Amino acid sequence: MCIRDSNCSGLWLPCEPSSVSGFSAVGYFFGRELDKQLNLPIGLIDASWGASLAEAWIKHDALTENPEFKPILDRYNQALQKYNNFKDLLDSWLLYEEIQIKKWYRSVEAAKNENLEPPPSPSIPSAPPRQHLPSGLYNGMISPLIPFAIRGTIWYQGESNAERAYQYRNLFPTLIHNWRKDWKQGDFPFYYVQIAPFRLSFYEPKSAAELREAQLLALSVPNTGMAVTIDIGNPDDIHPRNKQEVGRRLASWALAKTYKMDSIVCSGPLYKSMNIENNNSRLFFDHVGSGLMAKHGRLTQFTIAGKDRKFVEAKAVIDSNTVLVSSELVSKPVAVRYAWSNSPEASLFNKEGLPASPFRTDNWAGVTEGKK
Repeated sequence: MCIRDSNCSGLWLPCEPSSVSGFSAVGYFFGRELDKQLNLPIGLIDASWGASLAEAWIKHDALTENPEFKPILDRYNQALQKYNNFKDLLDSWLLYEEIQIKKWYRSVEAAKNENLEPPPSPSIPSAPPRQHLPSGLYNGMISPLIPFAIRGTIWYQGESNAERAYQYRNLFPTLIHNWRKDWKQGDFPFYYVQIAPFRLSFYEPKSAAELREAQLLALSVPNTGMAVTIDIGNPDDIHPRNKQEVGRRLASWALAKTYKMDSIVCSGPLYKSMNIENNNSRLFFDHVGSGLMAKHGRLTQFTIAGKDRKFVEAKAVIDSNTVLVSSELVSKPVAVRYAWSNSPEASLFNKEGLPASPFRTDNWAGVTEGKK
């Protein structure tokens, strides 16, 4: 394992208790599974930063080349200018404390004397977080690694971009193409994790569903793979604890596709197409493995809509390797959705125990469309 410091220097260390504690847990379990299956030395480089935005990991030229990403750069520059203007107005932080903080203390005392609600404390402008700086993490943590020969990449990020999920449809593939272009090692494998269920109370109710859809669409980029995690997340913890299974699922993609172990099923069912049969919608899937199955014996989380676009809870049953979806309230179905929420529960699996990715059959405007 290579442990990185803030200057992107590193030191190769053997994987043992004393060195692994500061390493990526998903990366560790990914490497452990490869080592177990291949019996080959596995080298891992950890370049990660929590709560980061995807644009922080993309080269500046790649962002400026696409007009769609201009609002990203403008937004950061405006935040930085606001911070710089604040610093220019004051001689020092002590002056800020003298002017604002002490003034606030006096207001609080006055409110108490009059039995009024005290005013909120003044906010101190701060520089935008480094993990949100467009191209910042690419410059400091990825670019210095590029001369290094690699076999592939694993990626786990997305929650911080959920409020701009439609933009992620282009942002994430841009990141993949950027890294491959600069590394000059062809279309090396890029395996990633679809974000787990989480109650994103500060975002729109369907924003995480649309981010998962953006990740699902990224499978159209050559030599990619996606580990679905809607069955192993924690709705109350944006960092679910079961990193072992996440790493194993990522390793399954590498073993099946990179190391050509064809007997390994690397993915759960992925929606392929839909046929309308009277008042039923029949759904077809890729990656069914040895067959479809319903967790606890019953499919849930399916909804269906007619041309009025009003979704209602649907009955869903497995028919061979397809799923039939219907509702007495929808006589002429047009669209079906599965697990379409920020915090869904998984019910559709293949018999290898891998969950289906959330999906929808429609392309109607979502809650994050147009947000830049």
